[in-house]
Amino acid sequence: MDKTVNLSNPESGNNTKPKRKRNRNRNLSMRTGKNKPKRNQPSRLKQKLLLTSIEILGLSITAVLIIIMLLGYSANRFSGTSFFGSLLPFATGVLILIMVASAFLIGWWKLRKRLQLYSEFLPLILSLSFVVLIAWFVTHDQFTLAYGNFRTLVGGKEEAGRMTISHQVYAAYRKHNSAQLQKMLDRSQEYQHAIRDAAKAFNVDAHLLQGIAATESSFIPRDSSDGGRGLFQITRVPKIVMTQAQQKLGTEKISLENSRHNAFVGAATFKHYLAEMKGDLFLALLAYNIGPANGGLRFIMQQYGATDFTTIQPYLQTLPRDYPIRVLSYSLAFRLWQKEGKLLAYEEGNNAIRIQRIGIPGLSTGM
Repeated sequence: MDKTVNLSNPESGNNTKPKRKRNRNRNLSMRTGKNKPKRNQPSRLKQKLLLTSIEILGLSITAVLIIIMLLGYSANRFSGTSFFGSLLPFATGVLILIMVASAFLIGWWKLRKRLQLYSEFLPLILSLSFVVLIAWFVTHDQFTLAYGNFRTLVGGKEEAGRMTISHQVYAAYRKHNSAQLQKMLDRSQEYQHAIRDAAKAFNVDAHLLQGIAATESSFIPRDSSDGGRGLFQITRVPKIVMTQAQQKLGTEKISLENSRHNAFVGAATFKHYLAEMKGDLFLALLAYNIGPANGGLRFIMQQYGATDFTTIQPYLQTLPRDYPIRVLSYSLAFRLWQKEGKLLAYEEGNNAIRIQRIGIPGLSTGM
């Protein structure tokens, strides 16, 4: 008898058993969850997206700060109206900056692929290192100067006017007698709590309120010959101002001899004029000083066709014209005193740049 097994026969036992075994193994793997790693793919994708997003953010911050620095430096280096001496070199520099940025992006893409061969975290670490390095540089004086030049470049006429007024404020601060200024700062301590509460209640800068009080009364509350009363020398104010002060204080009667009440009325008055002058700080301070007499500043501007602080100046007396400068020079002193713990002499060392970095309250945020 021929005992040879026909392997081609589908009913042969030697042929069907391995198939059943593979099917059992496949079913077993499905039941035991050997395909579970596929379920982790979404979380893996989220991790990659997060790392890539942080990497892009780091590179973007670095690029923006470098562009500000280079354009600010170029604006200072090539300032002027000469075509060949200023305009053409600046335009050429911008073109070179674009080409360098493009080359950097291409180079980063190639470098990124190589770094990922070692670790997917290396591109992220490198981009964050750039951020730390540029953040360190931002704290230095050279970046402050470049940033100021960049603001002038982009801000145009508006920024040029702001810079002109800012330097008038710095000049006024420099002229203050430091000993007398320190005495006034010491006197102000008695009223700081009331002024800060008033500033918070009406959402205005406390340093600006301190500057107004310093200009109005030198922190010696009194009744003056022109009708001014108390810390902020309150005279006649719009009726809505008194109503707002009463609401914030939670009282039906305002006493201008009460320094806290006086501060709240002063803050409400300044806030009212700031809104009336559509956020223009200098016009708001002028309006505060002039008050509602003769229709107030808004009527004067309409009468002479003035539109801003520069165009209204010829129609003002010397004292009101200088009023915003004096207020802001005192406000700057209060800000320096708070941030530095002392008054800085503008002309000593690099104090001028430090003071400009800190900035004038309400006029600039500084760096």
